[in-house]
Amino acid sequence: MKRKIINPYTTPVFQEKGYNCFACAPHNPIGLHLEFYEEGDEITCTWTPTQHFQGWLDTLHGGIQATLIDETCGWLISRKRQLAGMTTQLNVKYKKPVPIDGTPVEIRASIREIKRNFVLIDCNLYHNGELCSAADVTFFCFSKEKSEKDFYFIPFEVEE
Repeated sequence: MKRKIINPYTTPVFQEKGYNCFACAPHNPIGLHLEFYEEGDEITCTWTPTQHFQGWLDTLHGGIQATLIDETCGWLISRKRQLAGMTTQLNVKYKKPVPIDGTPVEIRASIREIKRNFVLIDCNLYHNGELCSAADVTFFCFSKEKSEKDFYFIPFEVEE
């Protein structure tokens, strides 16, 4: 079952603090405006690139692919662990160019392993069902107390 994750950063407390994430802020005029979904153990995101995000001719820039992967993993941590975290390692294997052709890409992230405060994540980016980029990502998770106090973390809930 696919359920949309409610973006908690659009609440007044984050607006007052200047939330303007390039990846997930819906009001950022040059942002990606990503939305995320929970599908079982995975967090997914579907996004359609435009020519603004081109690297080579009609090809999605590798840095934008890394951003899509990194942000999806961040939302995985926030939803599945209900903690704030930070990327400590991001290894992307670019397997195939991603054409910018009006077709959306799909990003899927899942937890591979948890080692104390570190979460090892598998994340893949697909175009037309074909694997284009695969990433091994490591996140450090802050304690519940630090998440709430220093990062103003509030629970990531899903729409019913």
